[in-house]
Amino acid sequence: MQVQPRIPDSAQSAHDKVYRGLRTRILHGQIAPGAALTLRGIGREFGVSMTPAREAVQRLVAEGALSMSSSGRVATPELSNERIEELAALRALIEVELASRALPRAHMALIDRLQAIDHHIADVVSNRDAVGYIRANLEFHRTLYLRAQAPAMLAMCETVWLQLGPTMRALYGRLRRTEPPQYHRLIVAALKAGDEPGLRLAVRSDVTQGLRMLAS
Repeated sequence: MQVQPRIPDSAQSAHDKVYRGLRTRILHGQIAPGAALTLRGIGREFGVSMTPAREAVQRLVAEGALSMSSSGRVATPELSNERIEELAALRALIEVELASRALPRAHMALIDRLQAIDHHIADVVSNRDAVGYIRANLEFHRTLYLRAQAPAMLAMCETVWLQLGPTMRALYGRLRRTEPPQYHRLIVAALKAGDEPGLRLAVRSDVTQGLRMLAS
């Protein structure tokens, strides 16, 4: 049996630092669609050498969070209307199922937490904070879906979110929101009532309405 060489802890921590930092920025829409990135610039920003920067980029390319051209140019993806429709359909499939699985475990502490997050969303929307809105909106959904106890499905969901991050920032600018998403209130109401059909409809509407507007 061949023993794989062990990656030094320092190299692994540098890779993780870059990967997690870039991943968070992409997920929350802090990098615009089509923005070019360079390994030198990434290394300088995170204070690491080219090797961990390259490894982190390769990992994010594999996840669809970044694209790499045949010439080696790295950028955040600019999604076509067809791709947006595809990812919206994936969100509808995966997130509706996660919400449905979470429903039997939706105790009052969870509902209270979701309402608190929604109040925070109202604040960031009123402050025109696009990144804060995306971050809080994802926290609302992740908090609910964690109760589904379906880690593989949640990981798939987060990969879709990651691919959509820069596009969600563009969507926010187009919608010019002045109030939190109406479907969050319907999600909470369905959880309180134990209404599975109502929950599935509210989640499906919430995760697809804005994206389909962007693709129209």
